Amino acid sequence: MSRASGAGWAVERADVASAESAVLLRDYLVDVSDRWFRLHEDRDSTPEEIEQSLAEMPSDDLAPPTGAFVVARSGERLVGCVGVRLVPDRPDVAEVKRMFVRPEVRGSGLAAALLAAAEEAARDLGATTVRLDTRLDLVEARALYLRHGFVEVPAFNEGDYAEVWYAKRLAAPRRDGSPG
Repeated sequence: MSRASGAGWAVERADVASAESAVLLRDYLVDVSDRWFRLHEDRDSTPEEIEQSLAEMPSDDLAPPTGAFVVARSGERLVGCVGVRLVPDRPDVAEVKRMFVRPEVRGSGLAAALLAAAEEAARDLGATTVRLDTRLDLVEARALYLRHGFVEVPAFNEGDYAEVWYAKRLAAPRRDGSPG
């Protein structure tokens, strides 16, 4: 994988099972969970709700041979992540999962770099299409996906928090190995 960098951060593949990845994935979950609970119940998530969600949404499938996990570092600190996993019955399709950028680096271009890294990882896994589901209230993420060529598609799952679905056909790699 190529290593992207900018604005004080660097993007690279990582082990989703590492302790530092676990901390980042927990922070991701707290962020999206708190946003949901603030919108719907005017409160933050409880520690018990976070633990239950972590147990119900394992990320171990974001590892080779059928997945990948990408992190962004600012110095030694992880500031963002994204994962991809092949769809079990559709090995030509990869799903983008756990896209997260810490609040202090939002607006730096990191989300776009993580999304590009996710697409590269999906191509490396043999996928020709990437897809994802998200919530309507995650307006920044939805705008990012549209800016980067994703289009809204019919529902492909019945996830508890899935409210809108996107997909993008991946360009084939160029002969020099770079994305098309």
